[in-house]
Amino acid sequence: MLMLSGIQHYRFCPRQWALIHLEQQWDDNRLTIEGQLLHKHVDNPFYRQKCGDHITLRSVSIASCELGLYGVSDAIELLPSEDMTDTIQHPKYPGRWIPVPVEYKHGKPKRNEVDEVQLAAQAICLEEMYSIHVAYGVFFYGEIRHRVEVEITPRLRDIVRVCADEMHSIFKSRIIPTASKGKHCDNCSLKNICLPEITDCSDVTTYLKNNLLA
Repeated sequence: MLMLSGIQHYRFCPRQWALIHLEQQWDDNRLTIEGQLLHKHVDNPFYRQKCGDHITLRSVSIASCELGLYGVSDAIELLPSEDMTDTIQHPKYPGRWIPVPVEYKHGKPKRNEVDEVQLAAQAICLEEMYSIHVAYGVFFYGEIRHRVEVEITPRLRDIVRVCADEMHSIFKSRIIPTASKGKHCDNCSLKNICLPEITDCSDVTTYLKNNLLA
């Protein structure tokens, strides 16, 4: 079982994911520090919030054998329902509830599925755990202070499954993917560890000659 949170790293960059989850490499930058500060106020498993007729559970453990992923959801919102379909029961709260995964991000919505794959993976975990269908999840973005609903589409589910399969394949092979330099590298906290400018043996030789052997 691999860490579910890693699927966001993998979608951002397979090499970043491998450096973190295979080699245990980590470094912080402004973006990672801001994210940690946001989650400091969110990740309290003993905090349950009731707002109107719905309940918010914090730091809920989830897992999927199909994906081979496990992790902790920032929050699960329980919405009341009279329907028996796609609802769950909670030992502390009578009635039927629709579970909605909620993720907190410090930035703003992105143009690709880097964030969405993590939310979709959480939805798939809930579906497997409770034999239900989860139609959507929610992001709360700190930079814009706004909630964004995301439909868990078949395409998004397919991306999650492909990412999970590739993650397990790389984890078993223990081979770190090569760097693919791009604009995304500028926001990566592992840039100085990854050295994306070095992509083949000739580049390694040149780098060593210019920086270490001079």
